[in-house]
Amino acid sequence: MARAIVLRQLTNSPKSRLQLSRKLAERNVPEDVAEAVLDRFEEVRLVDDAEFADMWVRSRSQTRKLAKGALRRELADKGIDPEIAAGALDQLSDADEETAARELVERKLRGFTGGEDRAERDKVTRRLASMLARKGYQPSLAFRVVGEVLDAAADQAGDGD
Repeated sequence: MARAIVLRQLTNSPKSRLQLSRKLAERNVPEDVAEAVLDRFEEVRLVDDAEFADMWVRSRSQTRKLAKGALRRELADKGIDPEIAAGALDQLSDADEETAARELVERKLRGFTGGEDRAERDKVTRRLASMLARKGYQPSLAFRVVGEVLDAAADQAGDGD
């Protein structure tokens, strides 16, 4: 029964060992049985937290444009050891993170001319920096990228006149 539960869970999507352990506990599988089944699945590499973490980071950084901070929290929630998480996060460079932040801001700013007054620009800056913060970006990076993108939008709007 425990094997069937784990196999069914892995069919839907890759899972960490902790996620599978929690699912087995929900189904009232005795802890010793759950551990034995999960140990066997690790032996045959159907459960591999390092591989799971690498895949998770690649996927979430590309599709959701999440920064290392947010990804680190998500991996911790999934029971990934901090050292394994750090290894997975190493695949993201600071330049990758900045590029992703810039893409997010530019996408949100479509239609913004930059010609708005100072109060409007401040409001837009706060809104965009908050969006980046929710995605795990450091405040210094968030405000710098938002400022650069807003300046570029204002310059572009000025050239069009």
